[in-house]
Amino acid sequence: MSGFDVLTRGEVLDTALKAREYLITCGVPAALAAKDPRLWGRRAVDHSRLGWLDLPESSQALLTQLEDLVAEVRYSGFDHIVLVGLGSEGLAAQAIIDAGGGTDPRGDLTLLDGGDAGALDVVLKRLDRTLVVLSSKAGVSIEGDAYRRVLVQAFREHGLSDQEIAGRFVVITDHGSPLSDFATERGYRVGLTDPYLPGHFGALSAYGLVPAVLAGTDVAPLLDQAAAASDSLAREEDNPGLLLGAVLGGCALPPPGGVVRDKLVLREPGGGSALTGWVSQLLATGTGKRGRGILPLDPTGLPGTEDCPDLHGIAVNPQSPATTDADTSLWAPLGAQFLLWEYATAVAGWLMGVNPFESADEVIQETEDDAATMLRSTGHGPLPTGQASFVDGGIEVYTDSAGFGSYNLAGAVEALLRRVPATGYLSILTYLSGDFSGRYLAPALARRIRRPVTYGSGPGYLHGTGSFHKDGPRNGAFLVVTGAGMADHAVPGRPYTLGKLHLARALADVRALRRRGIPVVRLHLRDPIEGAGRLIDIARETR
Repeated sequence: MSGFDVLTRGEVLDTALKAREYLITCGVPAALAAKDPRLWGRRAVDHSRLGWLDLPESSQALLTQLEDLVAEVRYSGFDHIVLVGLGSEGLAAQAIIDAGGGTDPRGDLTLLDGGDAGALDVVLKRLDRTLVVLSSKAGVSIEGDAYRRVLVQAFREHGLSDQEIAGRFVVITDHGSPLSDFATERGYRVGLTDPYLPGHFGALSAYGLVPAVLAGTDVAPLLDQAAAASDSLAREEDNPGLLLGAVLGGCALPPPGGVVRDKLVLREPGGGSALTGWVSQLLATGTGKRGRGILPLDPTGLPGTEDCPDLHGIAVNPQSPATTDADTSLWAPLGAQFLLWEYATAVAGWLMGVNPFESADEVIQETEDDAATMLRSTGHGPLPTGQASFVDGGIEVYTDSAGFGSYNLAGAVEALLRRVPATGYLSILTYLSGDFSGRYLAPALARRIRRPVTYGSGPGYLHGTGSFHKDGPRNGAFLVVTGAGMADHAVPGRPYTLGKLHLARALADVRALRRRGIPVVRLHLRDPIEGAGRLIDIARETR
């Protein structure tokens, strides 16, 4: 696919056309083309925060710089890339690799983001051919630090010297970041990026491209695709990014006597992918603030559009408009997709009165600091999980007590569902190893409450979308699932294991949600396999 287009219809078309006309009248496309910082106020965003618009051209030099590294990696026989990182960096790289165009069949990538403890076991069996990429804009996360320590110890036990171990690490970070100094001291290869580039707008920067290139993907076509789309973004007419932004932002604004469509359903042929995951975190981080935001949804968690008039569906690369019932359709190759969604998020944020370039650093750091404090204060002892409200069949139920009068699991789930607002949603957050996720619970619970259900695995899900959930409209309710007996590893030099770290992250997320008055029920499965099956049965039976 070489072209790109956006097509919308019905009431959404009327809304989008009015919003686009308003954007043109206010000079937004011209200001973006000129990278004018006054769009969001001089104090809110400077010229460098709009540098993502130049990435289709500026990242060409990056590919040239990578040639020697790629040749060295191939000569050394490293065809397994392990990417350690949370959020947009990992999602963008995975989307590029998933696209499959030009990928060397000898290379592949494993993402370690804390969401699946079993993934590390797979990595440890492939050390001979493994190169590790640490990716973080600032300092490495506590998960990143833990994985690095485990991998360094594993390489050492494999017989590698400190110098050889240093040669197994590549670090991607910002100029002047703590991670840059840390990596340089240890002799790691370091690739530096622009510290002013918003992380969630960096798919076409080193964060998205370097891991994919090292894994064997030819990314040059992506930059060509983005450059072709870039030309259209300088126009007022026939500007697909402007129309997509007008659709997103216009639908999220309260219309006179109408319904706000601030919940976006992303549909792709064959189901969701890393691309839709990347789009979700981009929109959630870019728009979710000041009590506003666009909530991205997976079609799996929908009760039916007739039950939720606040839904807006976008089909990504459908075969034709006739093959989808989505309100809006977007056709573009992957490189253009990255740039168009970034442009559209900037436009939608402007319409909604929020600064899309503000990061979710405070939201992210709050829970990371809380988890780190718990781990330091408990040492080798147990975490402060609190007293369970009750235990039902091996499942510990933790509630905030308000509105929970039942002392059985089904009753607790039912009570949480009743607290989902009429225009809100339920979110399922799982901290379990393996395949179990909210995907298995979402369809039944969505039909039960006739509201959308989102889901994801922690800590990556709230790391990427927490800005919306915590600082957006705050009209959600959370079911958080943790479990015992997961695959575990001691963290060298630290008084905790990966499993304990995982649980600390869950507890910190629950505390952060409750501080904001968001209803939360945490379920701890003493036997994750048996407990997960029971949860699925209850979801199907809940009335």
